[in-house]
Amino acid sequence: MSPDSLATELLALAATVGAAVVLGVFWGAGRGWPRVLVRSVAVGASLATASATGLIWVNRQVDTYPTWSSLFGSTDGAANPIPATPAGEGTAGQIVSFTVAGKTSGLTLPVYAYLPPGYAGEPAARFPVIEALHGYPGSPLQWFNKLAVATVLNHEISAGRMAPTVVVFPYQTPAPMLDTECTNLVGGAQAETFLTVDVPAAARARLHVRAAGWGLVGFSAGGYCATDLALRHPGEYTVAASLSGYAEPGIRIGNGTENTLYNDLWRLKHLPVPAVALYLACARTDRVSLQDTLALARAAHGPLSVTTSYINGGGHNAATWQAMEAPAFDWLSTSLGRPIGLEIPVQPASTSPAVPPLTVTPHT
Repeated sequence: MSPDSLATELLALAATVGAAVVLGVFWGAGRGWPRVLVRSVAVGASLATASATGLIWVNRQVDTYPTWSSLFGSTDGAANPIPATPAGEGTAGQIVSFTVAGKTSGLTLPVYAYLPPGYAGEPAARFPVIEALHGYPGSPLQWFNKLAVATVLNHEISAGRMAPTVVVFPYQTPAPMLDTECTNLVGGAQAETFLTVDVPAAARARLHVRAAGWGLVGFSAGGYCATDLALRHPGEYTVAASLSGYAEPGIRIGNGTENTLYNDLWRLKHLPVPAVALYLACARTDRVSLQDTLALARAAHGPLSVTTSYINGGGHNAATWQAMEAPAFDWLSTSLGRPIGLEIPVQPASTSPAVPPLTVTPHT
């Protein structure tokens, strides 16, 4: 029973109801100091259980603490809560996990990887890679538990809208409540180095994937990360998709670069533009993301290309990201292409849409 499970939430809710019942039953019990003590304990128990229930509900939404070990400050036990599907069974991919001991960044964190159908049977092939980044607060399990990413990838690959692709899901912060925005904090966590140097090196050593030319995708804070890392590391990434992202990190890095080098609008105005392609999606009701998406699209110029995609209604939430998820992966796959040396056949693209159509506008 993990801290983000329904069972834990129901148990906390039962404790809250029980504490309220005890409070009502014993409110008038005793006299003098015993009565004060009983009331104090009952009120404290009611407040504590109600607060715990609320916090557990929030944790179930964002998966900040997917395991008890992560709740108590460790990510060591966080890498194996997702049951793996044996490779090659039908149209399902396989979820694996491993730990990356970052020699360059100094960070040691778990990483998940989705291996597409047929991966195990093609050891000579080199698969395209998408690095998927989560929001803050959160963890890679948001992709699996809230966005059902394995089901989406299986479906898109089976339908032929997406080529067989390895998708890597790293942690982007060493502590759940430390917001790195995928940057290198001065005197702190070197998250950018971990994501752009250590994770690719570990994936290339463990998996048969392409050496470079990767893609990025992320939602919310991960959306900013995807855009920013593609602009900062065009030698590693050629395409990036942002779901409800924004243009600047919103944290203090320690040397003021959150206003310059890590501000994507500043980069597009003052620095040479890399030859990468960006896919920026957001809900029209998501004010900050919409404002920054429009600003990035206006600031873009060759050789950078930008495609924007908007969904009516929605907001800054998991339901919106799930609606934008499949089109983003399809777009990334179209740009990244098929695996090199792949012998298994790829299904022709389905003509039926996987999700409601979105408004898509290319900017070049």
